[in-house]
Amino acid sequence: MTTAPAIELRTFTTLDTVRRDLIDVYADVRAPLLHLPNYAVTAFGERLDRHGTEPGFVAVLAYADDHPVGYAYGTTIEHGNRYWHRTTPAPAARYTERPAVALKEIGVRSPWRKTGTAIRIHDTFLTTRDEPFVTLMVNPAAGDGKVHALYRTWGYEDIGQSQPSPASPVLTVMIRASH
Repeated sequence: MTTAPAIELRTFTTLDTVRRDLIDVYADVRAPLLHLPNYAVTAFGERLDRHGTEPGFVAVLAYADDHPVGYAYGTTIEHGNRYWHRTTPAPAARYTERPAVALKEIGVRSPWRKTGTAIRIHDTFLTTRDEPFVTLMVNPAAGDGKVHALYRTWGYEDIGQSQPSPASPVLTVMIRASH
């Protein structure tokens, strides 16, 4: 890991002032995949707008010289949420009986990768949460498996698979204690 550049982490609880920055960073981070329907900027914008109205929405963005360089956002998911219904096999009740936080997206622009920026964003995001567990979905092919492996080093474990939409690849569902 190289030395982390100076960044400022900012937390937001609404999309109003941060939507454009989230989309800009997303488009840069996902540039090689934007031709795929599920990864298109318009599809991300639609998901973002929906997630921004869900309970417990929080976004954390990293800025370097007032330029957004990374982000994470998530929402609260309750027992019975479609997130859990789409996960196979069904997750253990200890994960789903109380609200959990779903980390919906995390991304860091290339120059800030391998600097600790992603884990700083992640950990700052978790400081805003009271839920006992945090879950995320990862494309096991992302980064030739490196992204999935990175999440394991952060303490996540695989609990199943999900295909959130017909255009989405089959994703690995991961979970860990939030604190």
